[in-house]
Parts: sequence; structure tokens; C-alpha cells
Amino acid sequence: MENRTLINICRELVEDGHIEQTHFQEALQTSRTSGVDFYDHLVNRDYIAEETLARMIAEKKKLPYVSLDKLNINPELIKLIPEKVIRMYTVLPIEKKRKEIVVAMANPFDLSIINDIKFASGLIVIPVVAEKKAIKSAIDNLFQQIKNSYGDILQVLKKEEQNVEILKAEKEEEGIETLQSAAQEAPIVKLTNFLITDAIRKKASDIHIEAYEDELRVRFRIDGVLHETMNISRQLHPGLSSRIKVMSQMDISERRKPQDGRIKVKLNNRTIDMRVNSIPAIFGEKIVIRVLDESNLVLDLTKLGFESQELKEFNQAIKSPHGMILVTGPTGSGKTTTLYSALDSLNNKEVNIMTAEDPVEYYLRGVNQVQMNERAGLNFASALRSFLRQDPDVILVGEIRDMETAEIAIKAAQTGHLVLSTLHTNDALSTIDRLINIGIAPFMVASAVVLIIAQRLIRKICPECKEQIAISPKKLQAMGFSSEEVEGITFYQGKGCESCGETGYRGRIGLYEVLPMKGDFKDLIITGAPAQKVRDSAANLGMKTIRENGIKKLRAGITTVEEILRIITKV
Repeated sequence: MENRTLINICRELVEDGHIEQTHFQEALQTSRTSGVDFYDHLVNRDYIAEETLARMIAEKKKLPYVSLDKLNINPELIKLIPEKVIRMYTVLPIEKKRKEIVVAMANPFDLSIINDIKFASGLIVIPVVAEKKAIKSAIDNLFQQIKNSYGDILQVLKKEEQNVEILKAEKEEEGIETLQSAAQEAPIVKLTNFLITDAIRKKASDIHIEAYEDELRVRFRIDGVLHETMNISRQLHPGLSSRIKVMSQMDISERRKPQDGRIKVKLNNRTIDMRVNSIPAIFGEKIVIRVLDESNLVLDLTKLGFESQELKEFNQAIKSPHGMILVTGPTGSGKTTTLYSALDSLNNKEVNIMTAEDPVEYYLRGVNQVQMNERAGLNFASALRSFLRQDPDVILVGEIRDMETAEIAIKAAQTGHLVLSTLHTNDALSTIDRLINIGIAPFMVASAVVLIIAQRLIRKICPECKEQIAISPKKLQAMGFSSEEVEGITFYQGKGCESCGETGYRGRIGLYEVLPMKGDFKDLIITGAPAQKVRDSAANLGMKTIRENGIKKLRAGITTVEEILRIITKV
């Protein structure tokens, strides 16, 4: 603890009669000569009651004092700060408010500690004062609760860790028999099963397993954001990675090249597919498992987040007998869900639907889905050529990546087929430029494309802990919002609760730009009109930008200012 400020406070306590002068001088001398912490010396020798000292520190620093014995702290909060930082500085997160974290500490004087916590957590630190012994006890109890929450898995791992001692070796010549044996160890099997079931229970879309120099870190992507779930011994990494590779029918002896695999698990009478990818990293392979849980797939166009006019335009487009519909956006923006929802609404016994996907993420009953296989010569272009000989009504092409695929898709759209596909562009208007840059003539783009959708996904405020908040106009202006955009808006946030894992968010909803290719707008594309004129024409057709739709969701109390800013800065 920084002595100067504390010493000054204790001098006042001497004058007030809380500490004897001789005890004060002894503690001061001992801390200077032997390096013993001044605070610890006073408390351990019972020269002052620790609660009294903590209360006085709080009073002098004008900070709140908290009695940790009376608090029911959610164990999930302790994951917001790395364990090393918590134990090094004896600090304890006790509450999270939006971008702020309330931290109990015996030492609120040292700004470097507060800055380290801020850097480690990414949150603004609000210090409160508590007794050091109480903080240490609470830290131990909370970490024990977290371990206990994993059921018996970590207990088994701790008891049987000697059984996987061989996993310490990271030598390339390590035998395949060793890896196979490690993959079948009871603790490893239990750990793998736990990670998979926990990810499904928490509705995670991805599991990240990462080896570092002294630990193995597991993170779940929930509602588009990564959350650290577990830190365990790095010794377990070879066995865990081998177990996952065995399950996904990958080559466990190959650790120098990336590999792909697939796992199918059954949980509560549900079959869940998982896509697995491994890639070599300096401390061991990183493995990412994509969880394809069909129970999380919403195939209802009315529930995706479209505004009424946008939904009307989309429905009109998918009912067209021919033409191309393009859905654009970065990876993880919900393009597959939008396209599958469109196919679901078109799917009946009278329609022949064929899809070329890489990979096939979800299986749709009644739809002919084809998995691309580059090694066998089956890519999007060759699949499209074959589809045209299969008498299709609707064709879905997973992605337009090159001119060959684009040309075939455009021709299919012009010859009596409804074609749906995706592109990686930031917004609807840049999709037109992308097609032209690929090599498609402007007149072909204008004649074939009937609708372009650009989209993003934003997190929704958790309804269980939703609360109204006030944000000053100056702060909003500093964030980049104009007074017209936020005029009359009532702002909300999720305080954080057990239901949302203390994040304040639960579930996601789409933000869309819907651009119908109609009338004069097509002429502007053909003639290569200036960008501003094209933009004005799109606005006249009713297209709202992702930012504008984000403000609508904000006005409706669906999401937060921070979430809108997180998304629109990427647009």
C-alpha cells in the first residue's frame, strides 16, 4: 500500500486517539527498514481494528465503505478481471454498471493499480474501500464457487492430473499412441463433454480453445462477443485437442497444418452439429468449434428485425419469378439466417430449391443442399452449371467470390430462376460497385439484381435487468450523435443479472439496409451516375442506412448507445 497517503491518514488517527503514538512509530520504522507493509503491520499487531482503519480510509478519501460480509457477489463478476491482477493487488469486483466496474480495495490511493485494472478489464474503475482480509477471503470463496460450478470436472482433473503428466511434453516426435491414449483419459473426456454442453446451454455460437505459455484459455462467443469461460492447466491442452480431433475425425498426428472436421452430438433428444477447425500456434494448436444448434435458428422473417417497409420489399423480391437477391455484410452478421428464412418461406412441394454452400451450416428439410468440395472439383461455379440442368426454381449460392460464379449466377437470374447469394461488402450501394469491379457489365447488374440487403447484428438489452438511464447531450455529441438523431429518446441499459450472465444483453436482432432496384435507379447504374446522385436516388426509394435503423432500435428501447456505436463504427 502506498505509504505516504496512508501515513498521513494514520497520523490523524493518532491525533484522534485511534492509534497509539508508539505503535504508529513502530509500524513506520518497520516498514522502512524491513519492507513490511505499513497497513499489514498495524492490523496484524492489532494496533487498530481493520474495520476502523478501512472506514477511516474511506472517510478521508471520500469513498464509500463496503462490508463484504453483507454482500451477495455474483461469481461471474470475478471473470471481468484476470485472476493474476485480482490476487496481485487484492482487489475484488463487486458490481458492474454499463462500462463501469465497482472494485473493492484496501488500497484506493495507488492510481497505477486502478489504471492496471482498467486496462485489464476494459472498464472504468469505481473504487470502494473494504478490509484487506475480507477481500482476500471473498476472492478465495468466489474462485472456489466458480470451480464448484463446473460440477465434478475440475475436481476430477485435480485428483487425476498425474494421469496426464505425459501431456507436459510438446515435442513433435511425441507418438500417436500417446496422443490417442491422452484423448481417452477420463478427465479429458469429461472436460470435453462439459465444454460442449456448457456452450450449448449458454447458447454460444463458437468455442475458442487457446494454449498460452502457462495456461489453457477457453472462450465462448455469445451474442457475437467473446467471453472468457475457463482458465486451466496448459498440461491438459494436448489431450483436449487430441480428444476433439478424434471426435471430429481429424488426423491427431498432424499438428503442423490447419485441419477441418465435424462433430455431431446428441443432447436432450436434440442432434447438434459442430464444425471444427484447428490451426498451429506457437504454444499448441488453437481450436475453434462452431456450434450449429438448430434450436437457435429463427426462420421467421417477421422476427429478424426488419422494419415494416423493408419486410414488404423483401417479401415482394423473394416472390419474383426470376432475378437476383444479394445479402451482404461481414462474417457473423446473420446473412445465412436471412437467406435460410427466405428459403423457408418459399419451400413447398411445388418448388425445386437447390443450394451450393461451403459449408452447409444447417439442414433444411425439402431443400437440395450441396456441400462444396474443392478437392473433387466441386466449387460454386461448377455447382451452378450443374444446377441449371436440374430444373431449379430457386438457387442459393453461398457466396459470389469471382467473375465466373458471378456471371453464371447473373445469367441464371436472367433466364427464369430466382437466385439468392451473398457478398462481403460494407453496405448496399458498394455491392453494386463490387459486382462491376468483379467484371459484370453495369447493364447486366441493373437487369438481373432485384434487391440488395446489407445487414449487421446488434445485441438486445436483457429484459430481466433493463433500466432507464440518463445520458447528457454533451456526451452524446462527443460520441458522434447529432441532436436531431437522439432528440426525445429515452435511453436504457441492462444492469447485468444471472439471466444474461452479467452482460446486460440477451439475444440479437438485425439492422438492415434494403435497396430495391427499381425504375430510374437502374438507369443511374447503367449510365454510371455520380455516387451522390445514386445515394440520393436510393434514399428516394426508401432505403434507410444501417445507422438510421440503429437509431430506430435505440428509440424503441431495444438496444444501447454503446451497442449502436460498436456496430456503426465498423460500417
